[in-house]
Amino acid sequence: MPRILPAAAKSRLTPELSNMGHGWGPARLRIEILAGLTVALALVPEAVAFAFVAGVHPLVGLYAAFIVGLITALIGGRPGMISGATGALAVVMVSLVAVHGLEYLLATVVLMGLIQIGVGVLRWGKFIRLVPHPVMLGFVNGLAIVIFLAQLGQFQVPGSAEASGHGMASGEWLQGAELITMLALVVLTMAIIWALPKLTSAIPAPLAGIAITAGIVLIFGIEVPRVGDLASIEGGLPAFHIPAVPLTWETFQIILPYALILSAIGLIESLLTLNLVGEITGQKGGASQECVAQGVANTVTGFFGGMGGCAMIGQSMINVKSGARTRIAGTAAALFLLSFILFGSSLIEQIPLAALVGVMFMVVIGTFAWNSLKILFKVPLTDAFVIVLVTVVTVATDLATAVVVGVIVSALAYAWQNATRIYATTYETPEGARVYQVKGPLFFGSAAGFNELFDPENDPSLVVVDFAESRVADQSALQAIEKVAAQYEAAGKKIELRHLTRDCHALLQKAGHLVIDSDDDPDYEVATDYSVRTGILGDH
Repeated sequence: MPRILPAAAKSRLTPELSNMGHGWGPARLRIEILAGLTVALALVPEAVAFAFVAGVHPLVGLYAAFIVGLITALIGGRPGMISGATGALAVVMVSLVAVHGLEYLLATVVLMGLIQIGVGVLRWGKFIRLVPHPVMLGFVNGLAIVIFLAQLGQFQVPGSAEASGHGMASGEWLQGAELITMLALVVLTMAIIWALPKLTSAIPAPLAGIAITAGIVLIFGIEVPRVGDLASIEGGLPAFHIPAVPLTWETFQIILPYALILSAIGLIESLLTLNLVGEITGQKGGASQECVAQGVANTVTGFFGGMGGCAMIGQSMINVKSGARTRIAGTAAALFLLSFILFGSSLIEQIPLAALVGVMFMVVIGTFAWNSLKILFKVPLTDAFVIVLVTVVTVATDLATAVVVGVIVSALAYAWQNATRIYATTYETPEGARVYQVKGPLFFGSAAGFNELFDPENDPSLVVVDFAESRVADQSALQAIEKVAAQYEAAGKKIELRHLTRDCHALLQKAGHLVIDSDDDPDYEVATDYSVRTGILGDH
């Protein structure tokens, strides 16, 4: 797969971070720990909000963020990535929870994890390479917009626990002085994050933004929405719990469709985030390892009362922008989150939401591929369309759907472009034979165009078809060659096929005796011996 905007990705880092060494020592450990603390603070409202979206208790989301985050940090395919409860999964879970309850969700998460482990063991994660570059651009742009839209809920008046059943927003927007104060604190946090790296890299800018803004709010007693207005995050250690569902075929039929959808969404989002983080940190590989890690994490989470999760691009960007490059930061983030639940809930609940919103807004600015707006009118129209399409579908539906749609559209566009490239030049030999020099790829998309190149009724008695500048790509191409040969034989004329590969010789059922061997025949493969043994070409 082509590399994803390496220049743009690197430009998202401050000079201090991009030049920061990765060697071990007290300085590196400090950077990793502080980055983990910053991520943990940003994880709290996200986990709580996504738990509400799924219709479960906030601790179910927090436990998922802790367990998934810890396991993937330890054994995941990309140091620096952060995983936890995500909105992309929560929107799928809500209907399952509404109809069947939490226990079925936990069983689904376990099955989801087992499926993801299977994908990793089979090394199917490598197929993420098939995602085209325009799809990746649409992915990061769409996700940036989704992160932005998710923060808008923090500008609503928190509802009371008695009125709404939890501390989520009531649906009424902040107004007047409250809104102005909220916006001022958001801007202050963003300004600190922007300015601090120009002065020092001793402390992660997002952490400084949260700390300074929170300090101002607490010292001056400013009344603004705080983390505690969402819900209490106080709790104990997650306990082992086997999902209380009947072990029947009916249960399996209920949870399997959800598990398949959740595993696909989780892996797609995780693998795309893995590639994006890899571009920034200069790392490669790890797709299959990440699949296994996500699977193990979700399987364990399901047995400890968590809602499952996957990679989180927002928190991952906070982590790498804070300078994290090892597994320590992700591990520290998970442990900090657990400590918040066990010991520090009263303190964390006092953090103003405006500070966290400011951090996420800066993530949005850094994640969005702004140069994609400049290239929209410079790249091919199809690529520009795919970028916009994937962005819109990501915002309107979910990431998995957007990526699948983008890949399908890109593949169809590629097939159409290649289908129109097939053509032939012709000339007459002194002996009176007509030679067709076929040029361009011959595959299912160009098979019909290939057949239209020939004129069996008006051609001379001997026709030579030369494939030296073409490539026979699939079974549809072989069928097209067979069809042309049959047309000439039916017209009582002789046809010779030149410069076909050895496996083409074997696979061409009726026209095989028409192939002329040559020392300069190409040696690429069209199909395996299995195709011959099973007769997939068939007779016609």
